[in-house]
Amino acid sequence: MQNVQIFGIKGSSATRAAERFFKERRIPLHIVDLNTKPMAPGEIKRFTDKFTLPGLLDTTSRSYEDAGLKYLKLSDAALLQKIENDPKLLRLPLVRGADKIAVGNDEPNWKEIAAAISSKR
Repeated sequence: MQNVQIFGIKGSSATRAAERFFKERRIPLHIVDLNTKPMAPGEIKRFTDKFTLPGLLDTTSRSYEDAGLKYLKLSDAALLQKIENDPKLLRLPLVRGADKIAVGNDEPNWKEIAAAISSKR
């Protein structure tokens, strides 16, 4: 049976919203707390291929401002290193399921993921 993978931060309201959304629809979940376990490079690549690395960043977050990313031009490798050290730089949660992915609090895409998983049951 397929399940949904949610990459987020424990205690984050957006991550909790995604968790609640899929639990209400009885879709099996696997939650990865990015504070305790960084994303694998292949997993990050899956998201950057669709949304680009800058597209994954939460440019409105305090972490983004504190890291000076508003003013710095970094290589992708340096940016990935910063994200690994501080996952709050990302628009969380990152959600993956049924060959679909979503970034941030994106309920329309979550519905597509849920529908695709439900149809495969």
